[in-house]
Amino acid sequence: MRHPRARWAIRHGAPRVLLRVMTWLRRPAGRVLFERADPERVYDLHAGIRAGGPLVGDAVALVTARHDTVSELLRDPAYEAGARSSRVASWAMRAGTAPDALGPLDPPSLLVVDPPDHTRYRRLVSRVFTARAVAAMAPDVERIATGLLDAIEEQAEDGVVDLVPAYAKRLPVAVIAHLMGIPERMLDQFLSWSDSAAPALDLGLTYREYAVADRALQETNRWLREHFRRLRAGDGDDLLSRLVRIVDDADDADGADGADDADGADRGGLTEEELLATAQLLLAAGFVTIVDMVSSGAVLLLRHPDQLAALRADPSGWPAAVEEILRYESPVQVTARFSAARATLGGRRLPRGQAVVALLGGANRDPEVFADPDRFDVRRANARDHLAFSRGLHHCLGSGLARLEGEVGFRLLFERFPELALHGTPVRRPGAVLRGWSSVPVRTGPARS
Repeated sequence: MRHPRARWAIRHGAPRVLLRVMTWLRRPAGRVLFERADPERVYDLHAGIRAGGPLVGDAVALVTARHDTVSELLRDPAYEAGARSSRVASWAMRAGTAPDALGPLDPPSLLVVDPPDHTRYRRLVSRVFTARAVAAMAPDVERIATGLLDAIEEQAEDGVVDLVPAYAKRLPVAVIAHLMGIPERMLDQFLSWSDSAAPALDLGLTYREYAVADRALQETNRWLREHFRRLRAGDGDDLLSRLVRIVDDADDADGADGADDADGADRGGLTEEELLATAQLLLAAGFVTIVDMVSSGAVLLLRHPDQLAALRADPSGWPAAVEEILRYESPVQVTARFSAARATLGGRRLPRGQAVVALLGGANRDPEVFADPDRFDVRRANARDHLAFSRGLHHCLGSGLARLEGEVGFRLLFERFPELALHGTPVRRPGAVLRGWSSVPVRTGPARS
């Protein structure tokens, strides 16, 4: 295994230098991923890129902020989420990955594998992540949210609390813990690990940032491997227990057929590494993106009292409101694909291995699709046309659960505290790929009994 500094240099150090140069040259990819423009003006940058055409940039990386071009990119199987077609990128991904610190952007994560592995992998995970299973989670999400709001009501000093650590973070980590059979006593530890590992979803980290994230991933991985062993000895019905049984059932079937493949390539189930990658993806996608959705939604609604009033008058509007929050402030702002062969995108021929950066946040404010896109409107008829959950093969498996957490979480928050108001200035969390808040101080006001 390579030294941590060597892995950082491959995965973040070299890209950091490249992005710095691209920023100096005013290339779109550098400006989007490294410049760290004023967060309140980032959509102006996206609009400028969108005005430049379907694709702007150069051979290093093309960028698109148009809804139709981003949709085409995400749906077209000619473009891979992994980097097999780019020799440099695929080498960097392999060489910069440590088996004891697998993260959500490391193979074999669903985010970065492609067919045929992705097809088998997603089919198996989908078996335990059905719409019925998500709907059955509603009472648990309500119970968790209610408990957190009870704690806020009891512990808020002078009615003032920071909504991010008290609610936006604790809601998703408790839901994910329930899904994964993680004991309640471990919640604070997993919250700490998830917080520390979240920067690993970004690009061009400093070594200090990388080291903190790497250590958190190593500690999480060690605990999860032990957790898998405990789950195998039990009969739990949580999502992770069912995934563990899929692995074991596949092992039994392979043994019966006399075709036990050590690397799992020909097996019907998940390998141990794939199981670990799935757990890490659940923690990452099911935690940090929900934190950002909840924190962004709270700020938007508190800053647009007319929209909040409409929802209070008609609570049936919460599902649509969640879609508008996801459109207006997409938790995941950026994703990327590589052309697997010579292909066409936005009417342009691209060579094999071409990197394309898709600005989901920019696509979700494309005026060709969304009228008056910079206006926050919880009654927007086509808000669900957003790309916040991606499209195509890599459409987010947890989108149903994310929507459920948003609908329940917002509704209960504003029912419990009808006079909730911002108390001070919210603070943005740094990063180019993810968009949310690190602090949202509020005053709860008189609580409804």
